[in-house]
Amino acid sequence: MSMPFYVAPEQVMKDRADYARKGIARGRSLVAAICETGVLICAENPSSTLRKVSEIYDRIAFAGVGKYSEFDQLRISGVRAADLKGYSFSREDVDARSLANQYAQILGQVFTHEMKPLEVEILVAEVGVDARHDQLFHLLYDGTVIDEDRFAVLGGDAETVAERVRQGLGEAPDLTTALRVAAGSLSGPDRTLTGDDLEVALLDRSAPRRCFRRLDDAEVAGLLATDASGPDVAQPVVTDDVGDPSGHSGGGEGATSDVPLG
Repeated sequence: MSMPFYVAPEQVMKDRADYARKGIARGRSLVAAICETGVLICAENPSSTLRKVSEIYDRIAFAGVGKYSEFDQLRISGVRAADLKGYSFSREDVDARSLANQYAQILGQVFTHEMKPLEVEILVAEVGVDARHDQLFHLLYDGTVIDEDRFAVLGGDAETVAERVRQGLGEAPDLTTALRVAAGSLSGPDRTLTGDDLEVALLDRSAPRRCFRRLDDAEVAGLLATDASGPDVAQPVVTDDVGDPSGHSGGGEGATSDVPLG
């Protein structure tokens, strides 16, 4: 009887992690930042139909980078879970923490039991009545949950982008400053991103119920041009990738489901 091929469990996990990281690294980064107005989410995405950032529930947003077909399925499952919980109990019972825990279980199960891990990183953001109650949950491909403080960066060049955001954001920035820092951090040192290149959404804490709204290209361009004295943020180089989608409540990414998007 022939012996089955054996690979050490440690090597299997390492190979899966490397595979997922390489897929995510091909995508463009995404920045979420807490500001006076609420939670700003900014991504480089020239597509007007495929979205990386979307609404999950009244005060909750979803954002993803990586392979669109994979994180869009996570978005859809989150919308269904939130709708079911809100219908069965109360709209106030739907929160970002419970959604993040469900996502972590799904990602962890796929990473450890399936042949191929999901090539995604996702963000679940919730806006509170004030900045102290805002929540940013950053989930990695293996189900690891990171409770971010003032901002979160997802995607291929996350470390470089995060350092630039950290240097320019400051404490309690307004919406204009947060957007300028995010856009400057996402763009490379030799280029400038315009409203047409960015997908920007805001969880507006002053909204009565549904807090999620998208900022159109004209509004983004106006905010970027508003304050020329804003922080001068150096910009990281971004890897090649395709824009990303989202529908009524989810994030989306690449132009095709087979291409990792950022």
